[in-house]
Amino acid sequence: MSPLFILGPTGCGKSAVAVEVAKRLGNAEIVSADAYQVYRAMPVLTAAPGSAEMGGVPHHLIGTMEVTENNDAATHARRAQACIEAIQARGAIPIVTGGSGLYVKFISHGISPAPPGDPALRAELEALPAEEAVRRLQEADPEGAAATNLQNPRYVVRNLEIVLLGGKPLSYWRNNWQPQACGPGFCLTREVAELDTRIAARAARMLVDGAIDEVAALPAELSPTAEKTLGLSLIREHLAGALTRSELTAALALSTRQYAKRQRTWLRREIWATPIPCNSRAADEILQRLAQAHD
Repeated sequence: MSPLFILGPTGCGKSAVAVEVAKRLGNAEIVSADAYQVYRAMPVLTAAPGSAEMGGVPHHLIGTMEVTENNDAATHARRAQACIEAIQARGAIPIVTGGSGLYVKFISHGISPAPPGDPALRAELEALPAEEAVRRLQEADPEGAAATNLQNPRYVVRNLEIVLLGGKPLSYWRNNWQPQACGPGFCLTREVAELDTRIAARAARMLVDGAIDEVAALPAELSPTAEKTLGLSLIREHLAGALTRSELTAALALSTRQYAKRQRTWLRREIWATPIPCNSRAADEILQRLAQAHD
């Protein structure tokens, strides 16, 4: 069977739903499409599922890398594809779950031919004032700039990086990427207020569960990907005395809400993934729709 995709913003409960679906299918294994849960030294900060949460279902690409190792979307997608093929060879069903946009996209639709990121150039571009990065993108690729959300610095920097590294306009890479067909997909949703409440509770729980000690124990030099782990810089500020614990809790919740908002924006564009309310019947709904698709 083709991989089944269960997606959703952080904190929505997709991991639990994926485990429930896997158990009820009886012969399924889960492949993570999360950019950061792959790091074994940060299970609390990345909200990686523990053995109890995994419920006896085999999970892949969780806690398999050191924080000094870099992990980009293309590398992760290749590893995920190898896991998917091995799962299928065992006669089992792969369930891909996560919310890291490009990581999911490369697993579901194939790896873009655009040049991979360059940490040194990325750091240089991220240090530019926002208006300067926009100006450089507009000069280097006017058409590509016109199609870019210039209010989002991350998009501006990545698109400028692609143009500079590849020596070609963004349209070249889009026109030369032939997306592969992907398996059935579902996007779990919650009302924003409900999701915000869950995120606030999780931020507080992370600190109780040891996220601060986890960060304090990390090596001084992390990979470029590990450095971007949500909440890492905030906990470092707390450790340096710049944030009180209560301020840290509030800041963690805020940054996670902002991240979830970006995820929801991306997921709305993924029209191949059917929206499913994330409630007690989410697994039932997914299994019912899968059964209907095979009738």
